[in-house]
Amino acid sequence: MNFDEKILHDFSHKKIYMNNASVSMMPLPCIEKMKNFLIAYNDVGPDSIDSEQLIVEELTKTRKAISKLLHCATNKIIMTQSTTDGINIVANGLSLESESNIILRGSNHEHHANYYPWLKLSHRTKIRNLEINENGFFDMNNFYNNVDASTKLVVLSHALYNTGSIMPINEIGEILEEKRVPYFIDAAQTIGCLDEFNTNKCKCTFASFNGSKWLCGPMGTGIFYCGEPDLLLPMNIGGESAILFKNKLVYKDVPNKFQTGFRNYVGFVGLNASINYLVKIGLSKIRNIVIKLANMLRNELLKIKNVKIYGPEDPNMRTSIVSFNIDSLDPILVTNRLEKHKIILAVREIYDKKIIRASPHFFNTEYEIMEIVKAIKQI
Repeated sequence: MNFDEKILHDFSHKKIYMNNASVSMMPLPCIEKMKNFLIAYNDVGPDSIDSEQLIVEELTKTRKAISKLLHCATNKIIMTQSTTDGINIVANGLSLESESNIILRGSNHEHHANYYPWLKLSHRTKIRNLEINENGFFDMNNFYNNVDASTKLVVLSHALYNTGSIMPINEIGEILEEKRVPYFIDAAQTIGCLDEFNTNKCKCTFASFNGSKWLCGPMGTGIFYCGEPDLLLPMNIGGESAILFKNKLVYKDVPNKFQTGFRNYVGFVGLNASINYLVKIGLSKIRNIVIKLANMLRNELLKIKNVKIYGPEDPNMRTSIVSFNIDSLDPILVTNRLEKHKIILAVREIYDKKIIRASPHFFNTEYEIMEIVKAIKQI
């Protein structure tokens, strides 16, 4: 079985699914791994010495796979349920003063999950928004001038959920390291579809992403990278994260400091399997596949009258997200009609403007791209 045949075998193609920037499909072998774990977990007794050993072994494997992906120490990896969880750990854990400030990019041009938690802090600290152009990029000089001695945090999405634009996270990291300002990255739209996310190169203090987008893992799995745990006070506490010592609560070391209650054990088994699946293919190869498909879709859509495409033309400056609109047609109407043809795209927004978003992954095909274009022409 060659590469293409294996991919087609491992992923369902009952529908043309190109909403991977929201939730991706899982490869069948990874679903099988989850099934096998649940059977083994049940067989040894869900609350037993053997089950505890099984869980520790599986979570250790997952943590190692993630730390290798991020180029960081394993104890920097906190297991959560979502990207949003990690964002809120930082937003609710920072020490802030009224004269301090947090710098955001483009305010409500951001995904709600990476905007609302910071906006909620506006009664405690100043929120500074960087002006952006039509693709979501900001001027580096403007950014540099906004960072001062009172800046408590800079918040940046690695890539944008609406235009697919890739932000210059490494250049920002260099500046912030020099200024000694903490740096948070929302990496939900990049890890699994770009060549690399290296915490040493981008020099981020914190990062958050989930397993169910480009990593092809299960829902309910999230990762929070915590480079400086002493900067945050945990927003939750439990027996897994703290101990009572001489009648005083003392937090455990990371990662336990930020992990309370049971984890989604079977989900993280599936995530580990999915990461290994993608790594075996090669992230560089995946990047080449997805950008080729995105370029093909963009080029074909441009041939259709009254279609407007959003996002940068340069493929090096964007992910495989292709956002567009068709004049006089409601994006919701378009996606609903496409779904009747077993084609799954999404409706998102740029500010208040609704757009149609396609987000091909490595298991999608050129044939599927042409079927989407064909269906759009018939609407």
